[in-house]
Amino acid sequence: MPPQSRRWSSKAAAFWGTAAAVVILDQLTKAIIRGALDVGQSWPEDWPVRFKHVTNTGAAFSSLQDQTTFLIVMAFFGLAAIYLYYRNPPFNHWAASVAIGLMLGGAVGNLIDRIRVGEVTDFVDVFGFPKFNVADSSISVGVTVVIIGYLLFSDHPKKSQFPNEDAPADG
Repeated sequence: MPPQSRRWSSKAAAFWGTAAAVVILDQLTKAIIRGALDVGQSWPEDWPVRFKHVTNTGAAFSSLQDQTTFLIVMAFFGLAAIYLYYRNPPFNHWAASVAIGLMLGGAVGNLIDRIRVGEVTDFVDVFGFPKFNVADSSISVGVTVVIIGYLLFSDHPKKSQFPNEDAPADG
């Protein structure tokens, strides 16, 4: 098998495998929370980090409340953008495939909730921070890794590639 094919296979496995793992973990944890806690109920009660069953009909940080149809449509655009980003990553490193897979899995996990129950189940309650879930965390980690990876691994332009930047000023 040529080296390019092998790289493609590992890239695809990292991307699709990560996305699938996130969707499974996200849906499993949400099902456990929905089965174990009533909406509004917390466990353990008085800890700064706990599980608290809440629902969200909006987007991040509870914005766009009750805009489920709009959010579903926008999610499909987001999924297409994530897939295009996977096909043309900002840097050539295995971490890009994993990070973009995290974003895809998170987007799909929350989309499943919106389509199936009309709202997203959130349950991680860190004192003073908005509630979130596995899908939200995966998206945040994925975006962070892409940004850091881009800064570390992408081919940045050299100064000489910008005309007149190093040239003496006319005078």
